[in-house]
Amino acid sequence: MFAVEVRDHIMIAHSLPRPVFGPAQGMHGATFVVDAAFFTRDVDEDGLAVDIGLATQVLSAVLKPLNYQNLDELAVFKGRITTTEVLAKHIFEALKEAVSEGRLGPGSARICRLRVLLHESHAARGWYEADL
Repeated sequence: MFAVEVRDHIMIAHSLPRPVFGPAQGMHGATFVVDAAFFTRDVDEDGLAVDIGLATQVLSAVLKPLNYQNLDELAVFKGRITTTEVLAKHIFEALKEAVSEGRLGPGSARICRLRVLLHESHAARGWYEADL
């Protein structure tokens, strides 16, 4: 299996209003480093799994609606707790849509799996990964 992984980041505000989250129940900010991996079973005639430039552009476009936002106020998250895992799945679904639309160029058809990993800090991370 081949993979191309690109990185970006988002800065968000949110609250996690359940007792299990302790002090994070209140409004707080977070900066997530976001890694997106695009997996293929083969490469093209140029030796590419996926065009890194297009992968970078697509990840940036997917993250833009989240960046500098209060996630508690976004309709897409209404009634949901925006944990790292939930955010990873949300970003995964947006990337999956971009792949199905061919936004990663000819390599889109080769992508068979995605992984979205969010780094909460230097000590903690969470991700969502699945076949397409």
